[in-house]
Amino acid sequence: MNQRFVQVDPAVRLWSEVRGDPRDSTLLLIMGAGASGLGWPEGLVDALAVRHRVIRYDHRDTGRSSLSFDTHPYRIVDLASDAIAVLDAYEVERAHIVGHSLGGMLTQLLIADHPERLLSATVMGTGALSSTPLSHPDGSRTPVDRLPPIDARVLELWSHPHEDRGLEGELDHRVEHWRLLNGDQIPFDSEEFRASERRIIEHAGRYEAPMTHGRADHSGMDRTEELARTDVPTLVISAPAEPVFPPPHPDHLAQVIAGARLVEIPGMGHALPRAVHAPLAAAVLDHTLATDARARPGAGT
Repeated sequence: MNQRFVQVDPAVRLWSEVRGDPRDSTLLLIMGAGASGLGWPEGLVDALAVRHRVIRYDHRDTGRSSLSFDTHPYRIVDLASDAIAVLDAYEVERAHIVGHSLGGMLTQLLIADHPERLLSATVMGTGALSSTPLSHPDGSRTPVDRLPPIDARVLELWSHPHEDRGLEGELDHRVEHWRLLNGDQIPFDSEEFRASERRIIEHAGRYEAPMTHGRADHSGMDRTEELARTDVPTLVISAPAEPVFPPPHPDHLAQVIAGARLVEIPGMGHALPRAVHAPLAAAVLDHTLATDARARPGAGT
């Protein structure tokens, strides 16, 4: 694997890493709010890199990227532009984009605003950037603001004020956070997530939890019309134990993004434990490789 820094502007530099065969099509991984690129588990990244050149990167104010918000405030939509800057730095004209949580929202912004840069899109653990209601088989409709809310236990944990807990206390807090995000269908391995968070802290060189994405301007993100007419091949991952955007949020996503396909990963919540790596990688690769096959010269329409 190779690492490099991407200079977005004079105030923002992003850490990135690439692995896989450079002859394969590129797959860009976009993590969620406050999460560095190492939030993508090594096993999952390696599984995807068997068939793709995989790039992951640290958002602004995470990992080894610039801590810029306090001196140069930005909007959430600017984080989507960062993804384009990463592709430009690697001289990638078009890529498969896979986004988790906030990364799934950024992926929707890319679908809407930069479709010419996407070979395909995969979104998971996220809500739709659309005001179109959810349609049910009986013809009834549920407005977006009536879709199921975030699990109360997660909201309660998020309501705690940020504090310096020390390294081990911070690890305890993060593990408990992942325990709730894991959902209640796949057994939770606390040591797996503790080891992962320790690597993330060592990568960043600090244990303070980044909070800036929650303070960034979230306005201007609705893409109802653009998503409804896109031709970007899109896969929506449905996680039945998801506590942040619980079902039927994935069904809603699949309805409002034109031509989107829905695949369920049994037992999956908002976390990415080892138990979901193989089925999740298989679903993503089935989607991306099929898209690549259709794009090859001489392929059928």
